[in-house]
Amino acid sequence: MSSSILPSSAFLFPGQGSQSIGMLAELAGAAPVVGETFAEASEALGMDLWRLSQDGPEADLNRTENTQPALLAADIATWRAWRGLGGPMPSAMAGHSLGEYAALVAADALDFADAVRLVRRRGQLMQQAVPEGQGAMAAILGLDDAVLEGLCAEVAGDEVVSCANYNSPGQVVIAGARSAVDRACEAASAAGARRALPLPVSVPSHCALMRGAADELAAELAAIEVRTPLVPVWHNADVASHAEADAIRDALARQLWQPVRWTRTIEALVAGGVTRFAECGPGKVLAGLNRRISRESAITALDSIAALEQLNEEWTA
Repeated sequence: MSSSILPSSAFLFPGQGSQSIGMLAELAGAAPVVGETFAEASEALGMDLWRLSQDGPEADLNRTENTQPALLAADIATWRAWRGLGGPMPSAMAGHSLGEYAALVAADALDFADAVRLVRRRGQLMQQAVPEGQGAMAAILGLDDAVLEGLCAEVAGDEVVSCANYNSPGQVVIAGARSAVDRACEAASAAGARRALPLPVSVPSHCALMRGAADELAAELAAIEVRTPLVPVWHNADVASHAEADAIRDALARQLWQPVRWTRTIEALVAGGVTRFAECGPGKVLAGLNRRISRESAITALDSIAALEQLNEEWTA
């Protein structure tokens, strides 16, 4: 395992939406650490996360309290496979929403077992915050951020609807009360959005409806050991990295009810000198977003053993 830090490089860890039945099956066949990582997570929770991720049922995997620990395990299993090949430590890390916890584990700021239990609790708190069916999220494509922010404020009335994920230029997810999200979708379409697409989720993440859940999560975070990351981890809530434990806890709590500023995060990493990225986990969601945010920087999705081996050869050449 390489102990060196590779300059101008960043690892990105995906969040909810990247899970799928059968995820990491190919990598598990080539890297025993995948199974070992899922076994460690399963022991921490008292449930078989690997069986759930491989066999489903899909509805159970997609329940947020299950999705979050399963995807965290997948992200960290991929990371451990990378390090097991001798892959170097990147000079920076970031994670999309839930992926931020994986970044902190990879940077040795959080213990893996603590993080697994924490994100399961996070999922439970999120689901409890808004009764199923009362909240919603929708992806809005093709509108300027400021225009969409104005539309949300205009149609909200006495309900909540706001921008939740700034994923890439022209791709923003909104969240809030279902009726308010419906009104915002109609207003966005009338204003010229290419698409206003309701998302199949039961929890309106990253909006003010999660404020109570964030307060409860803060209490959970206070009981968890947090260390200074080995490399900077950029946080969704404030597009900044933190070394102090309390600042990291605060950023994780605020992340639950404040928007994911992903576009600005990638722009900040590029402005700081990052020229090569790797998406560490199942799927290629973040790779697709990165290509729309920063066309001049390279990104590789580490979704197979071949991708891991090839990137390691390139980065250590």
